[in-house]
Amino acid sequence: MATPLTLTPGRRPDGTALLTVAGEVDMSNTDVLAAALDSTAGRLVLDLTAVDYLDSAGLSVLFSHADRIELIANPLLIPVLTVSGLADLTTIHTPEPGTPPAPRL
Repeated sequence: MATPLTLTPGRRPDGTALLTVAGEVDMSNTDVLAAALDSTAGRLVLDLTAVDYLDSAGLSVLFSHADRIELIANPLLIPVLTVSGLADLTTIHTPEPGTPPAPRL
């Protein structure tokens, strides 16, 4: 059984593709995340502020797109993204102060 994961596509004000991810990213649902990333051409901002858990399978998907993604991550994910080395390959931001959190599942 797949862990619940919600993916919401959109666009930033500058026109850059945006994919908002909510829930837990683990080996049971990385195929859905990978398909969403594969189907989005060009630069992509991935909003992970509503992600509570990210395992190595999820990191693997992010690594395969590191050359074209920019991440917005909640502070709890920053150590995982840093220790894994992903922070050395792509830009990672934390949410702007005062920004309402993305809806959680």
